[in-house]
Amino acid sequence: MKPFSYKNRTRILEQLPTSQYDVIIIGGGITGTGIALDATTRGLKTLLVEMQDFAAGTSSRSTKLVHGGLRYLKQFEVKLVAEVGKERAIVYENAPHVTHPQWMLLPFYKSGTFGKTSTSFGLQVYDFLAGVKRKERRKMLTKEEVLQHEPLLNADGLVGGGEYVEYRTDDARLTLEVAKKAHELGADLVNYTKVDGLLYDENGRVNGVQLTDQLTGESYAGYSSIVVNAGGPWVEQVMGLDQPIEGKKLLLTKGIHLVFDRSVLPLHQPIYFDTPDGRMIFAIPRNQKTYVGTTDTVYEEDLKNPQITEDDKRYLLEAITEIFPTASVGMSDIESTWAGVRPLIQQEGKGPSEISRKDEVWTSSTGLLTIAGGKLTGYRKMAQSITDTISEKLESHGVKAGPCVTKNLRLSGGDFDKSSDYSHYVEDRAHELTKLGLAFQDGLNIASMYGTNTNQIAELISRVTPSNELPLAIRLTLQYAIDFEMAMTPVDYFMRRTGAIFFDIHWVDQWKAAVIAYMKEALDWSSAQTKQYSDELEARLADARG
Repeated sequence: MKPFSYKNRTRILEQLPTSQYDVIIIGGGITGTGIALDATTRGLKTLLVEMQDFAAGTSSRSTKLVHGGLRYLKQFEVKLVAEVGKERAIVYENAPHVTHPQWMLLPFYKSGTFGKTSTSFGLQVYDFLAGVKRKERRKMLTKEEVLQHEPLLNADGLVGGGEYVEYRTDDARLTLEVAKKAHELGADLVNYTKVDGLLYDENGRVNGVQLTDQLTGESYAGYSSIVVNAGGPWVEQVMGLDQPIEGKKLLLTKGIHLVFDRSVLPLHQPIYFDTPDGRMIFAIPRNQKTYVGTTDTVYEEDLKNPQITEDDKRYLLEAITEIFPTASVGMSDIESTWAGVRPLIQQEGKGPSEISRKDEVWTSSTGLLTIAGGKLTGYRKMAQSITDTISEKLESHGVKAGPCVTKNLRLSGGDFDKSSDYSHYVEDRAHELTKLGLAFQDGLNIASMYGTNTNQIAELISRVTPSNELPLAIRLTLQYAIDFEMAMTPVDYFMRRTGAIFFDIHWVDQWKAAVIAYMKEALDWSSAQTKQYSDELEARLADARG
C-alpha cells in the first residue's frame, strides 16, 4: 500500500497548478470519501479536500451503528428502510474489521410506543425489507426471557421484547478505510485544506476551487470538470459561495452520547428503548464501556465542536434511570461525552425526529452538485447515486466513466475472502505479533482494529522511533497513523484514529505527553506548533468531559 501521509499531502497540494481533475469533492466525511472511492473506481481523476481532518464532523460523532433505521417504519419510510437495511450487510462484508453484528434487544412496555403485535409485525417487515439472513431474523421474547437477557431492565410494566441484529461500527475508522481505499486506487485526498471560493469558466460554470492549507496558510487553486459539495453540516456554507438554490435548506440537529464504565452500567447486549416523550434511545456495551444516546434538538451554534449542556446530560440520565432503575447512574459517573450535528433536509411542519433521513442531490445554475441528508449506513448507495449523475455530466466533456463496482469492493483492511474469516485472522495475527515483543492482548487489539492492514503495521517495527516512554503498541499504531492514515495532530490520533478520547479518556491522559513528543519529532513541529496542537488536544479533552 502506497503511503497516505503528510508527505503525500504536500505533494498533492504542490502539484495542483498542473493538475486537471474530472471531479473535486468538498468534504471528507463518509459521504465525500464514499464518492471519492466510487468515482476513482470508475476511472475518474478525483480530488477530495477537507477543511478539518477526515471524519472530523458528523462522521466521527454518530451513534456508531450501521443500522437499518427500524424507527423509520413508523414514519412509513419503506424505501429508506429497505435500501439502508440491505446496505448493512454490504458494509459488513466489505469491512468486517470495523463492522460487528450484534443482537439488539427491543423491550416493550404497557405504556410504551411499541406493543407486542406491532413489534412482531414491524420486525418481520424489517427482516423482509432488509433482506436479513435467516440466522439473523427477529426473535420474539416473553417478559421472563427479556429479563434473563438483561436483568437491569425495569420489570414494571414490561410485556416482552424483540431481538434483532444490528451492526456496531467505528464511524471514523470506517470513513478512514474508505478514504484509504480511494487513495490506494488512485484518488488524491487531503485534509486540513479549506475551500474559500469557487472558480468559474468563461460561461459561468463551476470549474474549480480556491483552497487554503489550514496548517501553513498557503493558497492553491484546483481545477475540475465537476465540483461536488459533500460538506455535511457545512453544505449551506459551501452553497453560499455559489448561486443559491431556491427552496433547498438544511435543518441542523444535535445528538449527544454519554459514556460510562461498564461496571457502572453493566449491560449484556445493546438495548433500543423508547422514552416517555416518544424518542428512541440506544444503550450499547463496547469493550469495557457502555454508551447511551442520542438526543435530537435543533442546533445553530459551533459546528466544529458542538457542546453538551447540563440539560442534554440530564435528559439521557433520566432516560437511563427510567429503563435501568437499579443502575444508580448519575452525573459523576459520566466518563466522557460527544456531540454530533445531523444535516437534515428541512421539511415544513416537521420536528427534528420526524424529518426523513433520505438524501437528495441538488444542482445549482452554475453546475455545482450538492448532496445533502442521508445516513452513515447508506453512504455507498448515496455515492453511487451522485457518481451516476457525475458520469452523465462528464459524457458532455468526452469522459466515459465505468460502472459502479463498490458493492463487492473490500475496503482497506477488509481484504478477507469472506467476513467469517475475520475472527480466525485476528487470533492468528495476535500470536504473530507477540514475536515482535507485543503482549498478546495488544496484538488482539491491533489485529481486530486494523484487519488485514495488521501486517503493514508489523512491518513498521524497524522504523518506529525508540522510546522509553511509549509502549511498542502505541508507537506502531501512531507511526502507522502518521505514515498511512494522514494523521497530522494528536487529536487526529486520539479521537479519530483510535477513538480513545471517547472510549478510554484516562488512557489519553496517561500517554498524551509522550505521543505529542513523538509526533513533534516525526513531523518536525516548531515549538509554536507543538503548543498549538497540545492546546487543541486539551480543548477536545475538556469537551469530552462535558
